[in-house]
Amino acid sequence: MTALDLILAGRYLRSRRSSRLVSLITLIATGGVTVGVMALIVVTGVMNGLQSELRDKILVASPHLRVMTYGLGLRLDGWEDVLARVRAHPSVVAAGPFVHTQGLISAGHDWTEGAYILGVEPDTGLAAVTGLPASIIAGDFAFQTTLDDADGGIVLGSQLAGRLSAYPGSQVTVISPAGSRFSASLGTFVPRYWTFEVTGIFDTGMYEYDNAYAVTTLSAAQAFAGLDSAVSGVEVRVREPWDAPAVGEELIADLGLRYRAVDWQEQNRSIFSALQLEKIALGLVLLLIVIVAAFNIVSTLTMLVAEKTREIGILRAMGLPVATIKRAFVYQGAFIGLVGTGLGTALGFLVGRLVDERRIIQLDPTVYFIDHLPVHVNPVDLAVIIVASIVVAIGATIYPARQAARLDPVEAIRHE
Repeated sequence: MTALDLILAGRYLRSRRSSRLVSLITLIATGGVTVGVMALIVVTGVMNGLQSELRDKILVASPHLRVMTYGLGLRLDGWEDVLARVRAHPSVVAAGPFVHTQGLISAGHDWTEGAYILGVEPDTGLAAVTGLPASIIAGDFAFQTTLDDADGGIVLGSQLAGRLSAYPGSQVTVISPAGSRFSASLGTFVPRYWTFEVTGIFDTGMYEYDNAYAVTTLSAAQAFAGLDSAVSGVEVRVREPWDAPAVGEELIADLGLRYRAVDWQEQNRSIFSALQLEKIALGLVLLLIVIVAAFNIVSTLTMLVAEKTREIGILRAMGLPVATIKRAFVYQGAFIGLVGTGLGTALGFLVGRLVDERRIIQLDPTVYFIDHLPVHVNPVDLAVIIVASIVVAIGATIYPARQAARLDPVEAIRHE
């Protein structure tokens, strides 16, 4: 790079009366890069925001990782040793046993509701492994009962409690498929009925949890599911949620092949795969805006070469190197790319921040799990967008730069 290259590039970029059209096209090309970069930043920020918000919603009631065994019964015996070895892993923040089963629940009406029954240790299980206790809107997670005939306390999701017209202090009946016994007089299996007192209601904002989950103590869930002293598995919280798959592999390598680890991403693979695919597809589509702007750069510089043909011929005849001519046009394209990228980045940050903080775009939480459109700009994505836009802009200068360098000085001077 020399001062002469920059002076020549700046001279060609400045508008003169005879080159108003070229300057207009230059502004259009710069605007195209600006709009393309801004759109890419906002859209990738939206996709990142959706992933982050959905992750937070999912992890309210779901652990980062579950360690279970293979088999039809999903029964983990000797879980105390497994729990101790899981807690010894340096990336594990908290871990506890859990029971996961299903049942039918009724509040004394003529109908019943299907529900997932989740059993945890109230002191060290749910409170340490997930953030569900923070979603309590009535009662608490202590599972303390006041009814003499209750088999235990139970906490219901807000949607499930609403359909049952249940509230803290209400009594609900839960039917267990595991406790069915054959009645000779009836000639059929008679299910076992359990009586629970509602001690709390939670609202996570995640419809799947609020609509179908009921939480009780580990011991009550073990008896309800007919597991005796066994559990369904061990749930784990790690330091960094995105590291859960790697931590799971390390735990299974230590525990042995009879165990398996299911992380939160695997449980929700379809949602996050769809979001990632949409992010890539939208990014490629919006990149076309930058590419269109690059064609504008090509046309701008090509017209500039045609307009400056005689001037370029004079400079060549005076001994100006071909490389200097090439660099002058490359610098013009780079300048357009840098200015457009800078403006697009600033506008992208501004629009993203306004949309995110002021919640300009509202969503239906019953459909999308979240109440507004979030925008989270990822530094890696931002770096890729900036580099890609500048590279495209510089790449657009190759053809006109070569055309300018190939001009014959004599023919160029004769050009009208």
